[in-house]
Amino acid sequence: MKAKRQHNPALYEAILTLKTPSECVDFFEDLCTVGELSAMEQRFQVALDLHQGKIYNEILAETGASSATISRVNRTLQYGTGGYDLVFSRRETPDAEGGTVSPDADGPAAGK
Repeated sequence: MKAKRQHNPALYEAILTLKTPSECVDFFEDLCTVGELSAMEQRFQVALDLHQGKIYNEILAETGASSATISRVNRTLQYGTGGYDLVFSRRETPDAEGGTVSPDADGPAAGK
């Protein structure tokens, strides 16, 4: 059985302090190498595409992700901790003021 890896809560607490997509971009560009950030962005796009019901060949053509990456992300969607589903549901849920949270908008008026 695989031992559960210890996580550094300081990193996740730091991420929670970020308020806008541009702040997130700045932080992650400082934190990650270009390759690491590109890989995370690609995996998230694959997860979005799978969540939207796209097929492997379509995702492969649109993202350039390998079939192994698509399979790994699909396995995580099916048997992971539910983190992707939590993010997807929050991105699709109206905020308290009636707008929706927009992944591409900046600032407090995001999604309105």
